[in-house]
Amino acid sequence: MDSSTPGADDHLACPPANGKCSPIQSSHAPSAPASSSEATLGRHLARRLVEIGVADVFSVPGDFNLTLLDHLIAEPGLNNVGCCNELNAGYAADGYARARGVSACVVTFTVGGLSIINAIAGAYSENLPIICIVGGPNTNDYGTSRILHHTIGLPDFSQEVRCFQTVTCYQAIVNNLENAHEQIDRAISTALKECKPAYISISCNLPSIPHPTFSREPIPFSLPPKMSNKLGLEAAVEATVAFLNNAVKPVLIGGPKLRVADACHEFIELADACGYPIAVMPSAKGLVPEHHPRFIGTYWGAVSTAFSAEIVESADAYLFAGPIFNDYSSVGYSLLLKREKAIIVQPDRVVVANGPAFGCVLMKDFLHLLAQKLEFNSTAYENYRRIYVPEGIPLKCDPDEPLRVNVLFQHIQKMLSQDTAVIAETGDSWFNCQKLKLPEGCGYEFQMQYGSIGWSVGATLGYAQSVPDKRVIACIGDGSFQVTAQDISTIIRCGQKTIIFLINNGGYTIEVEIHDGPYNVIKNWNYTGLVDAIHNGEGNCWTAKVRCERELEDAITTATEEKKDCFCFIEVIVHKDDTSKELLEWGSRVSAANSRTPNSQ
Repeated sequence: MDSSTPGADDHLACPPANGKCSPIQSSHAPSAPASSSEATLGRHLARRLVEIGVADVFSVPGDFNLTLLDHLIAEPGLNNVGCCNELNAGYAADGYARARGVSACVVTFTVGGLSIINAIAGAYSENLPIICIVGGPNTNDYGTSRILHHTIGLPDFSQEVRCFQTVTCYQAIVNNLENAHEQIDRAISTALKECKPAYISISCNLPSIPHPTFSREPIPFSLPPKMSNKLGLEAAVEATVAFLNNAVKPVLIGGPKLRVADACHEFIELADACGYPIAVMPSAKGLVPEHHPRFIGTYWGAVSTAFSAEIVESADAYLFAGPIFNDYSSVGYSLLLKREKAIIVQPDRVVVANGPAFGCVLMKDFLHLLAQKLEFNSTAYENYRRIYVPEGIPLKCDPDEPLRVNVLFQHIQKMLSQDTAVIAETGDSWFNCQKLKLPEGCGYEFQMQYGSIGWSVGATLGYAQSVPDKRVIACIGDGSFQVTAQDISTIIRCGQKTIIFLINNGGYTIEVEIHDGPYNVIKNWNYTGLVDAIHNGEGNCWTAKVRCERELEDAITTATEEKKDCFCFIEVIVHKDDTSKELLEWGSRVSAANSRTPNSQ
């Protein structure tokens, strides 16, 4: 554990603003005593959130959390962002945690908690530490046979926490002041250590009551860092070196758990040292710099970046750092990989082919030491260079003919820079955004493991709130937008300068390509009219509806010049069958996986 030099700001130690979880520095700065009126649970929680790096709290008020919200908004270091519903508040906390490293949301008991739980489950799947705070029942109601509102009508208050047990790493029920300090601190520190959401329920009558345990400023967290077993680390590296140095054309593939392992730097250090070509799994896009000289694109089986699948699947050895192999990332379990050729490096475990497995080995340490031991071998990359043919250019179209999706993304590509970030919604935007080439410093986020449609509106709100210096470009399908459209109002109210491309093709296109039916057709909205109504003359908002390339070019010019400091909503009208070739291939393979007949008993 690093120790900071005592100073005025040493009690604040924020996780890095890059979506990584890391230990918080300890401090030896003395804490100033609080006055009796300030020595409250509400103030303690507020100071804790500021200490770990939270500057914005996403909330929906309810009678059980109102007093707590009073204390949170009284904290100078916290800004309350009121959302339209709990689901969006959770999605916003998800997006915020991706950029800031940690986030917080506040809702009310049961009706709020069970509404936000879907977003918390998604954050759990993506290894994001969210402090989910719920205003709970009055302490006097515990242990009685009373039936409370906002419940299912039973004198049992445990329904909510039981639901949260499977999607959070720690659950704290704070209904007395004696151990409140310990419970809150343990919940927050566990979330930071595990990089998972934590649940804290605080009785509605406690936040304003002074207590001696809160009489001083919170002593800064000192989280013991995880450490590799030295002998295990050395043995894992030795076995890996023997395996890879014996290979003719090995490759490296980065996976999404590079983020939780905080090992992105070490992955590139290894790539620089060994000379192998590097690819990323689709959910790791944005974690590995695409300007690296040996970057060959996304490995996604049959829908990979051109020529990357051929190089990966023809290799005689591949090292996967932090992979998640599910039916989506494996394109319906169709990857042409062999276990005996693979080295799987997880955040704290290494498996070498079909041979030995090594536990208590941190990915960061493993990749760093491996970089010092491997022989340089650029054979696979040289093979890639031999077969590589530059991508084609979309067919030229008349500026006034109906717009095609590939033309749209050709123009979005030109908008990207180190001052932008891309949010890709579940659907065809997954595949079109995967093909974007990210400049150095350009952010990129999407939710692949959980794949919840509607995630992107709230996530865009939260992500943009955490990185005000970047302009967020969100690509959202019309079906997904209809799920969570309300919090466009919060985006406007927060004065964000996001650009949303609403891709209107009349339905759930990704579902159409997996299994079509009348349920995939949705009611068409006047989306720009809806956003104009939400705007209602208050805030800084500009909308446009485009049907051809000429109108698209004009809209982008306006959004990036005259309206560069404004929230811009561009509705793009495209044909319902205009999908990427990758979605067509992926959808058919996932459909085949979903429709497998039962095994015989």
